[in-house]
Amino acid sequence: MENLIALVNRLQRACTALGDHGEESSLPTLWDALPTIAVVGGQSSGKSSVLESIVGKDFLPRGSGIVTRRPLVLQLHRIDEGREYAEFGHLPRKRFTDFAAVRKEISDETDRETGRSKQISSVPIYLSIYSPNVVNLTLIDLPGLTKVAVEGQPDSIVQDIENMVRSYIEKPNCIILAISPANQDLATSDAIKISREVDPKGERTFGVLTKIDLMDKGTNAVDMLEGKSYKLQFPWIGVVNRSQADINKNVDMIAARRREREYFSSTPEYRHLAHRMGSEHLGKVMSKHLESVIKSRIPGLQSLINKTIIELETELSRLGKPIATDAGGKLYMIMEICRSFDGNFKEHLDGVRPGGDKIYYVFDNQLPAALRRLQFDKQLSMDNVRKLITEADGYQPHLIAPEQGYRRLIESSIVSMKGPAEAAVDAVHAILKELIHKAVSETAELKQYPSLRVEVSNAAVESLERMRDESKKATLQLVEMECHYLTVDFFRKLPQDIEKGGNPTHSIFDRYNDAYLRRIGSNVLSYVNMVCATLRNSIPKSVVYGQVREAKRSLLDHFFADLGKKEGKQLGTLLDEDPAIMQRRLSLAKRLELYRAAQAEIDSVAWSK
Repeated sequence: MENLIALVNRLQRACTALGDHGEESSLPTLWDALPTIAVVGGQSSGKSSVLESIVGKDFLPRGSGIVTRRPLVLQLHRIDEGREYAEFGHLPRKRFTDFAAVRKEISDETDRETGRSKQISSVPIYLSIYSPNVVNLTLIDLPGLTKVAVEGQPDSIVQDIENMVRSYIEKPNCIILAISPANQDLATSDAIKISREVDPKGERTFGVLTKIDLMDKGTNAVDMLEGKSYKLQFPWIGVVNRSQADINKNVDMIAARRREREYFSSTPEYRHLAHRMGSEHLGKVMSKHLESVIKSRIPGLQSLINKTIIELETELSRLGKPIATDAGGKLYMIMEICRSFDGNFKEHLDGVRPGGDKIYYVFDNQLPAALRRLQFDKQLSMDNVRKLITEADGYQPHLIAPEQGYRRLIESSIVSMKGPAEAAVDAVHAILKELIHKAVSETAELKQYPSLRVEVSNAAVESLERMRDESKKATLQLVEMECHYLTVDFFRKLPQDIEKGGNPTHSIFDRYNDAYLRRIGSNVLSYVNMVCATLRNSIPKSVVYGQVREAKRSLLDHFFADLGKKEGKQLGTLLDEDPAIMQRRLSLAKRLELYRAAQAEIDSVAWSK
């Protein structure tokens, strides 16, 4: 199962490369779900010495105060043979065979992130060490817990370090390696204190006792190592680090390991525990435990990755496509967005989306109601008929029929139909305008680009206004046609009056009797109603032809013509996406890339099992 640790190593490196290293995010991070071993301890607890003993090399910076100021993700790879070397995640093609140079690079990279201040940073440093003297293992070395800030550090440094450590070890997938010096009271151990808070049952905590050889004479750490002083689910492990004198003399780490083994096997108090003491044993135990934890987490990781991929794809789809870089690509992108809007608009008219039915309501209810409100029978009252007929005769009575009177009565009635005709045109225009705004709001891509949304909306409304003007002209012409040419057949079919003219006994001011005038009014009303019925059918046809049909076929024609004249920079101003959305899309795309790669990695390991 060694490939499981290698798998997690690759995923952790990918997470950091894409900025996903456990910091706050609106989406769950893969980093949080990966099993890790976090090394926790107070300053001067021997934490660095433990790590160097496991590796078998001097490679960590040393000094007073807070030396570790960034998390160090230490990935150990066992090789069968060859020279030991190290690689940093930020220098992927450079091999370090001099571990003094490794120590310097850790310090330099820390300074590059934090400056030469004594601040801390949560961005990890990745260090991979390849050696035949290590076990496959990944450890995260965290800044040492401290109780006071030193010169050059903010007062908040104590709490900042604790918060960083806590952010790692409170995750349920984190294995805690708590380092405590045996020559101090365990009750005051910083590592034990914070571990107990996040893991009160000790189910994820491995206790390591350092400086056993430095305890006061007459005392020993047997009770602590046997779990009597503080019990954990896993046995305590004691280590004997190199002394400062050994470090100063550059005592070989292999020799130091040998001395450590000899110490536990030759010291009477610890002889019965010697088989599970020492840094070598610690490395093997942690490697085996990490493998078993990773194995148990594989199904959960697969589930998380699959779920997150769906969430990322959904959000990326909602955010839309990224902006093209060249002018042709931008033009094509704008055209595609406009076609999408145009398609949504047509769906409203065709009934796929709601709203188009309002146009039918105008023709079926509003127009007939407006025509009825004209009340032609009142316009053709006895007094009005007499007035117009008489005025049409002028100074002498007509000889056969009051033709001019008829025409004036008919024309005055038909002209009044212009009002309902105009109202129908305007009502349909208002509906189409409303549908444009709906289609704009329903076109997801237009939400990305405010300037394009305004331009498309304005261009569509301007087109509608041109269509409305043309439609109004054509529709009013229908009414004008009815005014300027009367249907002769209608009048030929009218029954002829016995009395052709007026009563000669009446004066010129009383030429026609009431019965004759009523007959004229009735005939005109019949004709006007016939024309009204015709216009009731023809006005909708004219409005649909001039507005609805034109809107469906050429709503954005003028906009497209202007678009073709624009240069790349002008097209770019239309695609003025919110920078925050652009950054969000880029971040999501990178994370999706990470999760898809992780999916392939984990699936390959799962199948190989």
